[in-house]
Amino acid sequence: MNEKTGDKLGFWSIVLLAINAIIGSGIFLTPGNVVQQAGSKALVVYFIAAILAISFAAASKYVTKSGAAYAYSKAAFGDKIGFYMGVLRYFSASVAWGVMAVGVIKSTISIFGGDPNKALSVRVGFLVLMAIITIINLFGQRVLKWVMNLATIGKLAALILIIVAGVVLLITTGASNHLSEVDQITQNGQKIVPTLTTTTFVMAIVSAFYAFTGFESVASGSEDMKDPEKNLPRAIPLAILIIAVVYIGVVAVAMVMNPKALMTTKQVVAVAAIFNNEILRDVILVGALVSMFGINVASSFNAPRILEAMAREGQMSKALTKRTKNNFPIRTFFISVALAVLIPMAFEYNMVNLITLSAMVRFLGFIVVPIAVIQFYRGKAKEDVLNADKNVLTDVVVPILSIVIVVFLLIEYNWKAQFGVANSAGQIVGVNWYAIAMMIFGFVILPLIMAWISRRERKN
Repeated sequence: MNEKTGDKLGFWSIVLLAINAIIGSGIFLTPGNVVQQAGSKALVVYFIAAILAISFAAASKYVTKSGAAYAYSKAAFGDKIGFYMGVLRYFSASVAWGVMAVGVIKSTISIFGGDPNKALSVRVGFLVLMAIITIINLFGQRVLKWVMNLATIGKLAALILIIVAGVVLLITTGASNHLSEVDQITQNGQKIVPTLTTTTFVMAIVSAFYAFTGFESVASGSEDMKDPEKNLPRAIPLAILIIAVVYIGVVAVAMVMNPKALMTTKQVVAVAAIFNNEILRDVILVGALVSMFGINVASSFNAPRILEAMAREGQMSKALTKRTKNNFPIRTFFISVALAVLIPMAFEYNMVNLITLSAMVRFLGFIVVPIAVIQFYRGKAKEDVLNADKNVLTDVVVPILSIVIVVFLLIEYNWKAQFGVANSAGQIVGVNWYAIAMMIFGFVILPLIMAWISRRERKN
């Protein structure tokens, strides 16, 4: 492996990678849904969704091997749990990449007036996008780093533009809406925001959490970073803080400016609907596309390195550690591309099914990793970890809080709706067998297949 420091990601590149890995389609496409579910409590919902990231930052100061959740689980609980978490995390990352690729293609088609449900158009665009991302990766980490940094700057600029333009318009027009008024907005004589219940609040948190997913994969390529034991625990919280401030600012401006448009628009990029100025809307649409492309590039960096990390630990074939002269993990990359392409095709590019699959696998990691951090703090890890500075707040209190939040979400989540088929009136009329089958594949069949391959490799 090429160890040239110049090719490794420094502190600010890690911050930008984290921002790029997190800010994607979520904040542009889902705030209307979050506000419609939580009403005036939407800002609290985004704040809760941001809390879950801290445990991963704490874990990264104890374990700096690539693999993120896989590396932390293996160090804390041993080979078997580590292997299982590694397979799940890799599967989730590859599916998430496929989800975001479908998202950017469907959004692009819609923005330019096409039919996003036309299978042929989506398939062609999907394959073209994957080819472009492959070419970027083949040039090596130096080019990849520049593309990710530029994409991150572009998407942040678009979101900051929304905040600044919104504030300027509010000042110049003298608008005086209050956040509490969002709950009273009606359409066709009916309130848009329903009475807030535990279930709707939880569903809103899950919707908002989609806008934050990606932070758990930032440490997957830690061996390609400078001083990860120092930089990752500082870079991830800083990135989360920046993102939380930007998200809450964007949603607050939208709720004060034109909450009805945000909740009722049919536009793909919902947040653009709050503005009447066409130039401003077009700039935001371009920013959304840059954002979604950037998160695809970030996924292409993170997903292959999870499988590569398992190979470096001797739990998969050593052949998967092969890199090109440009320091590109070519074999794990193309396996990841295959999963990212084939799974969305199997689901007929249905975004709801794909997002469900990706989110459910992630939730298990959000329980295991916080417990691993507590184990590191107690000195009870199965493997040697770094002698990091221990902090009871970040290493015990926050992980426990994260576990409580995730367990609460899982208990209160509307599973019937998620694994059911709804009619136009929103009533559950059938079972979503695609989602159930793929959950079984991800949680049971794929781990068994990879365990069998790993066992054969060790015997040989």
